[in-house]
Amino acid sequence: MDELFEPLTVGKLELPNRLVMAPMTRSRAFDDGKVTELTAEYYRQRAGAGLIVSEAVQPSVRGQGYIWTPGLHADEQVAAWRKVTDAVHAEGGRIFAQLMHSGRVGHPVLYPDGGLPVGPSPIASGDSMFHPDGMLEHPVPREMTRDDIAEAVADFAAAARNAIDAGFDGVEIHGANGYLIHQFLGDGSNVRTDGYGGSVENRIRFGTEVARAVADAIGPERVGLRVSPGNGAGGVTESDVPELYGALVAALAPLGLAYLHVLEVGNRDVTRLIRDGWPGALVLNPHPVTDEVPASPEDGAAALREGVADAIALGQLWLANPDLPARIRAGGPYNEADAASFFGGDHRGYTDYPVLAG
Repeated sequence: MDELFEPLTVGKLELPNRLVMAPMTRSRAFDDGKVTELTAEYYRQRAGAGLIVSEAVQPSVRGQGYIWTPGLHADEQVAAWRKVTDAVHAEGGRIFAQLMHSGRVGHPVLYPDGGLPVGPSPIASGDSMFHPDGMLEHPVPREMTRDDIAEAVADFAAAARNAIDAGFDGVEIHGANGYLIHQFLGDGSNVRTDGYGGSVENRIRFGTEVARAVADAIGPERVGLRVSPGNGAGGVTESDVPELYGALVAALAPLGLAYLHVLEVGNRDVTRLIRDGWPGALVLNPHPVTDEVPASPEDGAAALREGVADAIALGQLWLANPDLPARIRAGGPYNEADAASFFGGDHRGYTDYPVLAG
């Protein structure tokens, strides 16, 4: 699998290999959105990745969707993240912050004012949020006004500037997995009748405005965007996937972003369509074999050989194997991820996975 170890230029970064650590929420931040010293150790251990993409980070108070997740909208959050980026850079690594506004995937208990989460339309996700007091059903969100939309765009740009102040090498905008940008893309979650809803051109507007604002704020070479065509997470449905993502890629291509990150949900034809229309680096999170068996390094190497990707993002393998490049070169063995410790907790299942001897 030598393909995985070839260098790659992404934006202005020189990646020593094509193994990207995918963003993975671990729910170990303080209630005020600050990451911990343990978080710095977690990412430091995985600095051998060509690029680390951090767990999802909320760009604003209203952008939070889960308990114990970190932010980049307050000075103390920026200072806490600086310890993480310093630790990664001290090991020679590179790290982007993933910025995620959860939109309707939220709950009033998360917000100091007890207000509703927001979304493109007043349609609930149909899902629930974990809370120590029990599962809380997502309420019907408040439909965003034009002012709300402009504020959300500005929040993404401000959080991107904070990310650079915190020492990140760039940011990845989360436009996937049922969160706010994805909610605008889906015709099942977005039934607006103004310039942000209805046609494909209108539904891609919010996402492209966010990408443009973030690129203007920190430079396009420091910006990636993640998409998940056809992914039904968070109750989002898209009836026109090829047309929708073809238009989105065409709108984003002139911006000169560092990369596009595609979370594949089973349709390689859509991945090829995106690859054909995208002029820059494409990071692929390959479709898993099953829900229980995540994509393997072999799957990633095959995608590189096929030409549908320039780099491969893996999730659970990085979670359980901080020395993943060394294990791939050795042909394994691989630690098995402990699902019980994925979200919340202490060092167990977080920073205590063993590395290869010697």
